[in-house]
Amino acid sequence: MIITALETIRPAEKPSVIWVQVHTDEGVSGLGESWFGAAAIEADVHDRIAPLLLGEDVAGIERLTRKITPYTGFYGTGAEMRGVSAVDVALWDIAGKIAGLPICQLLGGPYRPAIKVYNTCAGPDYVSKTSDVRPGNFGLGGGGEDLKGQRVEDLDGFMNRPEEVAAELLEMGISSMKIWPFDFAEGAGDGSDISTADLKTAMEPFERIRQAHGDAMAIKAELHGLWTVPAAIKIASALEDIEPGWIEDPIWMDRIEDLADVASATAAPIAGGETLGGLGQIRSLVAGGGVSVPIIDVTWGGGITFAKKAGALAEAHALPIAFHDCSGPVTLAASTHLALACPNVAEQEITRAFYYGWYHDYVDEPAPLENGMISVSGRPGLGLELAEGLRERDGAMVRRTGA
Repeated sequence: MIITALETIRPAEKPSVIWVQVHTDEGVSGLGESWFGAAAIEADVHDRIAPLLLGEDVAGIERLTRKITPYTGFYGTGAEMRGVSAVDVALWDIAGKIAGLPICQLLGGPYRPAIKVYNTCAGPDYVSKTSDVRPGNFGLGGGGEDLKGQRVEDLDGFMNRPEEVAAELLEMGISSMKIWPFDFAEGAGDGSDISTADLKTAMEPFERIRQAHGDAMAIKAELHGLWTVPAAIKIASALEDIEPGWIEDPIWMDRIEDLADVASATAAPIAGGETLGGLGQIRSLVAGGGVSVPIIDVTWGGGITFAKKAGALAEAHALPIAFHDCSGPVTLAASTHLALACPNVAEQEITRAFYYGWYHDYVDEPAPLENGMISVSGRPGLGLELAEGLRERDGAMVRRTGA
């Protein structure tokens, strides 16, 4: 089966997401995705990756992924690696369709039929316009509705009614949530320090959830790598009383040697790594002694081929691994297949505001989510397809290289 074309689709209303389709001469197509810098990813897919893949047999994903991995842009999660990631996921989708099996079956079979989720408390428009992860791009002010209205504003919720958001999640069977009130502190601008007043304000959502729900809700703290080591230690110390599930990305995660300083100063588990890519960086992360839960993003760091190996690296160091999801429905589907197949995954991240707020508008069947558990549909490959008519929507940017 020969690759005949690569196609990209960028929706005007969600400019941070890009879908990549790999087409073959026998009519089987695979779907991939990435997030942030969609225009740069599009350019790399068509200008560099497509000429390398057109005319190639789809058999041998490892060979093809190595072929399109660039000399520059190999490490980290830059545009080249995100393009490789999207194409790799699409190749796995094709492999599953050819075999007539879900991807998790190709990964050795499911270790579990479903896995519990934790909710990242964003809103439906969170960091959806640009790749700037700062309050100005958090999508606040757009309003929200209940789940029946297909729109949930959990970011405004955790800032202003955290105990209510926690109650809603518990009612859905979701007993773990992640919030990031420290991002709104004045000191987050340069990360050098956080004032006592801002620290107390940021702690309020955690304390209100604990007061209302006790230990029924596990609470994770996201720091987005904004802080220096001393500031991160100060925040971690304040969080210890509420016993967080983990503290995520307390410093920039490429400063792996400094992470141990933060970890040694707190009893709270440290998680992170979604902005890292390539096995070398993940090896350094898991071997560095500072992280309790490495986190990787499947469609940023190298695709399913990379993610399966990263899971094994973590397992070799007696660590669990977590797959990041605060992007699109294809990333969640690919991550769920991996989470079902890898034995050292405890839970899968979701963003319910994305899942209920817009996923159903862009794919025919997001990964099934019920009673706090996520699974896969059982359909071959990823188990989902882009919604009909997506290419024809107003402002959709569609580009195709090949036949």
